[in-house]
Amino acid sequence: MFVYALSTQGIDDTIFSVANALEIPVLLLALAALAVVIFEVGTFFVEVRSRHGRKVDVERAAESTRQALLANNLEQASHAAQRVARSAPMAEALSVIVTHARVLGGEHRLNKALADFDYDAQRRLALTRLLVRAGPALGLMGTLIPLSPALTGLAQGNVARLSLNLRVAFSVTVLGLLVGAIAFGLSLYRDRMYGQDLSDLEYLTAVVSDPRTLPEPDSHD
Repeated sequence: MFVYALSTQGIDDTIFSVANALEIPVLLLALAALAVVIFEVGTFFVEVRSRHGRKVDVERAAESTRQALLANNLEQASHAAQRVARSAPMAEALSVIVTHARVLGGEHRLNKALADFDYDAQRRLALTRLLVRAGPALGLMGTLIPLSPALTGLAQGNVARLSLNLRVAFSVTVLGLLVGAIAFGLSLYRDRMYGQDLSDLEYLTAVVSDPRTLPEPDSHD
């Protein structure tokens, strides 16, 4: 029993030391997460502002693009398609679609362009999705780590130490929840925006590349 108590005490002391060593890194990471989410909020508002007033009739734009391609007018087709673009990645995807829509075997390049656009959208969403979980996790760690020295201070009658550690614990909790809530809102709104963009690209691609819309071949007697 004595040996077991000694070994248990050693394990407890090790865990306590590791937890205390993590306090400063966790607090720094929580501040870094706040800085990142503030930056993402600014980026989001710039993105929304750039989309303001860019509502376009996708069906009409797709039909105009198809007609221009049937007339072999790539410049006019590109101009008609770019009216749908709401972002630089979307404009790039539209350029590829117009270029390869009527090329033999171009359907593989069209599929690649749509997949690349979706991958880029998921990449842009990855950071805020990470913060949705990382923010509360850091907040919880930042709450629990100071509680141990706070309880020690309480046992020793050190009210100042207790107050300081509790203040840190509760402040980090609020910070982590704030980061997670903002990141969750950004992720939801961006996911909806990028989903609409991909839907419009897929519709335009289907219209301009549909073989049934090819002109009838000239008949010769």
